[in-house]
Amino acid sequence: MTSEMDFQKVKEEFNAANLDRKVQMYITAEGLTQAQYKDLLKMFPVSQLHVLEQALQ
Repeated sequence: MTSEMDFQKVKEEFNAANLDRKVQMYITAEGLTQAQYKDLLKMFPVSQLHVLEQALQ
C-alpha cells in the first residue's frame, strides 16, 4: 500500500461493500501491512467469517 490515505479509501470502500465484494477485496488486496489486514478483518461481519475462511483456502 503506497500511503495511509490510499488505505483509508480502501477501508471506506470495504465498509460500504456487500459481503461478496468484501471477500474479493480482502483476498486480492496487495501490499497491506498486517495491521491493515487486521483493520479490514475487524470490519468483516463476524457471523460470516466462515465465508472468508472458505475463500482463503
